[in-house]
Amino acid sequence: MMAISTSTPDIIRLFPTFVWQRRLEPACYEPLDRDLMAYIDALIRSGNGTDSGTTWQSSHQQHEKPELAALIALIDQAARDVLTFLKVDNAPFHLTGCWINVLTPGGTHAMHTHPNNFLSGVYYLRSQTGADTINFHDPRPQTAIIRPPVTELTAYNTDQVVVPVSEGTLLIFPAWLPHSVSANTSARARVSISFNIMFADYDEVMSPPLWGPP
Repeated sequence: MMAISTSTPDIIRLFPTFVWQRRLEPACYEPLDRDLMAYIDALIRSGNGTDSGTTWQSSHQQHEKPELAALIALIDQAARDVLTFLKVDNAPFHLTGCWINVLTPGGTHAMHTHPNNFLSGVYYLRSQTGADTINFHDPRPQTAIIRPPVTELTAYNTDQVVVPVSEGTLLIFPAWLPHSVSANTSARARVSISFNIMFADYDEVMSPPLWGPP
C-alpha cells in the first residue's frame, strides 16, 4: 500500500491585536517618578480630583500641566514608534486626555474601552505584588458563543490576557481594546497615569474615503 504523505499544516494568523510595552531604565523612571509623586501628593492634598473611597482620579487635562512635561515627551516618542510600526508614519496626533489613577487596597477598574480615540495607554509609577497587572479582554464577543473545555490556556484560546507591569512600565494599546484592573490586594496604593491619543485634524487629514474612483 502506498503511504500517504501530508505536509505540515500552516497556521495563518489573522488580524492580530497588539499591546506595545516599553520598560524605562531605573535611571530614567526613578527621578521622573519622584517628581510626579510629589505633584500627585500635592494634588490629592489640595482636594482636587474625584475620590470614590478606594479609587482617586484626577481631572483629564493633566497633559497640559508643566509637571507632566517629561512624561508627555516619553509618551509622544512611544506613540510615534507605534504609528511607525503600523505604517501610519508622519501622522500628526495629540493627547486628548491624560489623568492620574490611585487605587488604594481593594480598588478596581471595571472593563471598559476609550471611544473616539485611536490609541490609549498607561504609565505605572507605583506597582507592587498584588497591584501589578492589567487585564486585556477578547474584543470579539461572538467567540463566547461556544467555549469548549481546553487542556491548557494559551494566547490562542483564552478570552483574557493578564499582563504583568512594574514601576517604569509604559503600555500603549488600541483604544477599542477592552481592559480592566483587578482588585488591589496589596497594602499600598497603586498609582498610574492614563492617556488617550487621537489624530490631529482627523476629519481633514486622516478620514478621506479609502476607495478610488469607479
